[in-house]
Amino acid sequence: MTDPAPAVPEPQHLVVMGVSGSGKSTVGALLAERLGWTFTDADDLHPEANVTKMRAGTPLDDDDRAPWLVAVRDAMSVRAAAGRCGVVACSALRRTYRDVLAGAEGRVRFVHLDVTGEVVASRVEAREDHFMPSTLVASQLDALELLAVNEDGLVVPVLGDADEVAERIVEHLGLRP
Repeated sequence: MTDPAPAVPEPQHLVVMGVSGSGKSTVGALLAERLGWTFTDADDLHPEANVTKMRAGTPLDDDDRAPWLVAVRDAMSVRAAAGRCGVVACSALRRTYRDVLAGAEGRVRFVHLDVTGEVVASRVEAREDHFMPSTLVASQLDALELLAVNEDGLVVPVLGDADEVAERIVEHLGLRP
């Protein structure tokens, strides 16, 4: 009699979340590199109408975000169906948005990068070639809902450089490549 095949671990996704300028893309890319997972920046999945609206300095509303969140969730599900894990940088500011993302196949864990409004405003102001103007930071801070105790995730203060933040996340979540 042969032994049964070992259980394949469930694919999982880390959604690195927070307001614009919190370091989601930088920390997310570092996490993906450390873990050998695929990295996706959810900004790349925005429909052109959303990008145009943000460039004009108009905050997105829930109707604007709905198809984008579904696209992000579906991209995570495609990855999980292929048996791959991934890291996604996505604002995921509200619980209802995170609920959509949590519907992806595989385990979805949220990592909220917690940083002050002053820091994010200065970071966004210093950016070049990004569609998100600093004038929209306040609207993101207003929309941000902290992770609830029943959400799979953690809040990470952005202290130190991005490498240090990424390493603390890996350690706290017990993830190793």
